[in-house]
Amino acid sequence: MEFDEASTAGYKGLELGPYGYIPIDLDLVNKEFRSRNLTMVAGTIFDDLVAEENYANLVKQVHDICGLVTQLPMEEKEEGQHFKTPYLVIIDWGHDERDCASGHVYKAPRLDEKTWNQMIKHIRGLAKIADEYGVRAVVHPHAGGYIEFADEIDKIAEDIPYDEAGLRLDTGHLYFSGMDPAEWLIKYKDCLDYVHFKDVNRNVYDDIRNEKIRFFDAVAKGVMCPIGTGELDYPGIRQTLIDIGYNGFITIEQERDPRNSDTSLRDVKASLDYLKSIGF
Repeated sequence: MEFDEASTAGYKGLELGPYGYIPIDLDLVNKEFRSRNLTMVAGTIFDDLVAEENYANLVKQVHDICGLVTQLPMEEKEEGQHFKTPYLVIIDWGHDERDCASGHVYKAPRLDEKTWNQMIKHIRGLAKIADEYGVRAVVHPHAGGYIEFADEIDKIAEDIPYDEAGLRLDTGHLYFSGMDPAEWLIKYKDCLDYVHFKDVNRNVYDDIRNEKIRFFDAVAKGVMCPIGTGELDYPGIRQTLIDIGYNGFITIEQERDPRNSDTSLRDVKASLDYLKSIGF
């Protein structure tokens, strides 16, 4: 199971993953975490943040997630860390018209001002609920959702006050969506609460650029690869994080088609081993 693989590979903490991936069952999850000396880093909203009719569902998810993650083992706050764990990661997802245009900044449809503002209202509402549990909300720009590209990240940072929610930037998603990860880590260093690491197979990435393809179909083709085997400059990213004084959490995420998950332990261990070899 995932807990065994994480522990075997040398990881100290985990996320819950999207709502429902790990059961919202305190007794069960607490037992599994404590038996492996694992800590809880974050829970995730991975859902439609736009539709008004989905907001009640989102609110329920926040209560369920925050009620669970705050009762699990967690790390102490490190010096220089903006906010302690656990976090509530907020990701917009579930729009076919955007998913099929993931990574294509000039082809992707955009929200009009009214609908964008509705999404912002929803995010701020969810962040407020999380804060009542003592959980820091972080917005994650994600390929295939309505918060993905450079202009949308800028607008999120402008429209959501930092005292309400921060950013979680993902190196792989930034690259996939046309941005240089190091530049964006620098640009938003003051509201960067949490980081995700991935790597991108440039050959697969180049092949799919001419396809109309959903993001996770691209993942199934191998566009995301073990860290150190792809296109991203992780020695440079390490130096960037040192330069900006980042002292928060970094989560390694190996996205893959669940039908091809038999090598997940091998690959997440390889990613961790590579990062340790360059000084992380």
